[in-house]
Amino acid sequence: MVGKRGRVIGRIAPGIVGEVMLPVRGATEAFYAYPAVDEEIEVGAQVVVVDYDPPRSVYVARAL
Repeated sequence: MVGKRGRVIGRIAPGIVGEVMLPVRGATEAFYAYPAVDEEIEVGAQVVVVDYDPPRSVYVARAL
């Protein structure tokens, strides 16, 4: 999961659980998302996974 790129579908911010869509096993699935650093990431932004907490949670940062 680490290194995968996805798109935000639910706003991510410190103290707020967001949601992202990530490509997994030939499909796209939703995961709960937390910010890797203290930043807000709005809906539609591209992100990259920096940590994975099975089964459905990821820590993300804004993709460059």
